Amino acid sequence: MKKINEFRLTVDSKSVNEAFARVVVSSFVTPLDPTLEEIADLKTAVSEAVTNCIVHAYRDTCGKIYISGVISENNVVKITIRDRGCGIPDVSQAMTPLFTTGGGDRAGLGFTVMESFCDSVRVRSAKDRGTTVTLLKKIEGKAKW
Repeated sequence: MKKINEFRLTVDSKSVNEAFARVVVSSFVTPLDPTLEEIADLKTAVSEAVTNCIVHAYRDTCGKIYISGVISENNVVKITIRDRGCGIPDVSQAMTPLFTTGGGDRAGLGFTVMESFCDSVRVRSAKDRGTTVTLLKKIEGKAKW
């Protein structure tokens, strides 16, 4: 599929950067003329993925979060959120609703939320090497290129 536009962003795993990532992604898809619901869906999915990096990947330390986006023909948006943190020992288990390693203050619904707001969610992870979450969403608006 032909790329129309792309971006790359690196931020520290600090909670203030979760909101920043949401704004960047919503601004990036604006030329596709998305509905408010489509923007909210993407922002929520990105928020969950970035929060996972902050809370789980780097736990008690600060690391880098790598966010990239690609818009392809047919208004398909691919957002990738990657960290180089501790990794997920069992991705299938981690994607099970209500499973969490974050203790009592975490709901364990991050991946479930991502899946409900995107057309596709792919998670790859390796112990002590990090995790990559890839979100795909088709925007139904009319592109303004």
